[in-house]
Amino acid sequence: MASAFDKRLRQIVLRNRLLDESEVERAVLTAEEEGRPLEEVLLEKNAVNEQDILWAVAKETGIPPVDLHKVLVEDDVLEVLPRDLATYYQVLPLAKVDKVLTVAVSNPFDVLKLDDLRIVTGHEIRPVIATQTAIKEAIRRNYNKQEQLMENLIENLAQQKASMDGELVIEEKKEDGYDISEELSDALTGKDSPIVKLVNMVIYQAIREKASDIHIEPFEKSVRVRIRVDGRLREILTPPKRLLNAIVSRIKIMSEMDIAERRIPQDGKFKLLIEGRHVDFRVSTLPTIHGEKTVIRVLDTSNLAFRLEDLGFEKGPLQDLRAACHAPYGMVIITGPTGSGKSTTLYSIIREIMNDEINIVTVEDPVEYQMEGVNQVQVAPKRGLTFAAALRSILRQDPDVILVGEIRDMETMDIAVKAALTGHLVLSTLHTNDSSQAILRMVDMGVDPFMVSAAVLLFSAQRLARKLCPHCKQPVDPLPPKDQLLRVGFTEEEVENPNLKMYKPVGCSRCGNTGYRGRFALLETLVVTDPIKRMIVDGVSVQEIKKYAIQKQGMVTVRRAGLMKVMRGETSLEEVLAVSLADEVK
Repeated sequence: MASAFDKRLRQIVLRNRLLDESEVERAVLTAEEEGRPLEEVLLEKNAVNEQDILWAVAKETGIPPVDLHKVLVEDDVLEVLPRDLATYYQVLPLAKVDKVLTVAVSNPFDVLKLDDLRIVTGHEIRPVIATQTAIKEAIRRNYNKQEQLMENLIENLAQQKASMDGELVIEEKKEDGYDISEELSDALTGKDSPIVKLVNMVIYQAIREKASDIHIEPFEKSVRVRIRVDGRLREILTPPKRLLNAIVSRIKIMSEMDIAERRIPQDGKFKLLIEGRHVDFRVSTLPTIHGEKTVIRVLDTSNLAFRLEDLGFEKGPLQDLRAACHAPYGMVIITGPTGSGKSTTLYSIIREIMNDEINIVTVEDPVEYQMEGVNQVQVAPKRGLTFAAALRSILRQDPDVILVGEIRDMETMDIAVKAALTGHLVLSTLHTNDSSQAILRMVDMGVDPFMVSAAVLLFSAQRLARKLCPHCKQPVDPLPPKDQLLRVGFTEEEVENPNLKMYKPVGCSRCGNTGYRGRFALLETLVVTDPIKRMIVDGVSVQEIKKYAIQKQGMVTVRRAGLMKVMRGETSLEEVLAVSLADEVK
């Protein structure tokens, strides 16, 4: 049965006397028998000229015609309507001005199609007329050009990588058990595949810029690739949306994940050999309404300073921490939010005290960095290996030092405290705002205040702050008002000092135009001295304990550690205020 457009086209051809009625009827019959569009049959038989049909339809509708034979569409216009949708609707986007998209259509009478295009693209649609044959050819020519540009982009990235020192080699892995379809197999695993090159280049750039994470984020019409450097995300690439599934599938293959499963989250890992060293990666996928979001955690030990003196601690807090971790037994608790460097500090303590005469065992979730000479345990709650269960077993392994990645429940806390009281050095973390708040947290978890005072040697808190780029930082002139400086924690003596200087971020090519390059830790240490022990047992408030530690023990708080670095020109005042709380101690 003839379509509505074929019926209209028949009338237009007859009205404009492009063919006589008998020729038109023969073409209509052929189109119906073969299930093809009438326009295609007319052009195939050379019964009528393409331009004649185009102008006749334009005259009938008042919609301008367009000759697509030499049209090259801008890439940003093609991105508005992906190739699969252009092919499905048999239309070609030509230009966009503000929120109006000019689209070549062969059937200007299909109001529903035009409405669909408006919804899909988010633009008002301005139709122009072209023949269906011309639209098909123009879709092929223009979208193939765009894909070639992506291939060229990937080739350019590959050449840039080749010009750098080092190499990127993926270790051989068995991929048994994967159901990789034939059409994906070569594209996703071949060394010359554009997708393989693209993924490798993203990873390589992340390594070169010392990124901690790679984010691949799908949106309705685009994909964004960002890397986290110095705690901040920065966009590095926006590949076409149609490459999303291939990119994610490539990463899944590397991570030994199920490439066919896109409906549920998955976790995996892989290892690369880069510049002669092994780098581990942890992968997490999350299904979103626009596709799978992928995050890759980069675990590059070469980026980490596993020595306490390299973490940027102030002299006083560093001495306190060293004294506690060299004690024969007791607990050292490090507090701070996720991403504040607690794990790095714990690993640095282990490296500080490690020797051939002691047995060190860790229980972690997950084991982020492997350390030679340390017995590391990965928890597996689904198999019953929780922190508490692992800790019980570790105590039967004759340990000297126990590292518990995080104490999350009362049972684990109880075992850890008892271990510290029975001759073991226990290192662990808690989530609290400052060091004194950890006392309250332990009591809330069911530990008797007397046990807290007896078991814990040191409570510490830390935050990460960005270092000013030494190549582009500039002095702050004029300095902020004195009353403002006093409010944020500077002393009267410091504010009145004529030599007081501060610096601000500017941005250059060496720091990615951020003004910062690298990070250090701001450490606060609350040493549990005899007076502090008595205050804990007596139930004195944590605010009073903090006040005593600052005024009587000279405790350097996170804020104070940051201000000291501001005065040395190592970071900016804005950065310190962003990562630390004010010391409200009167």
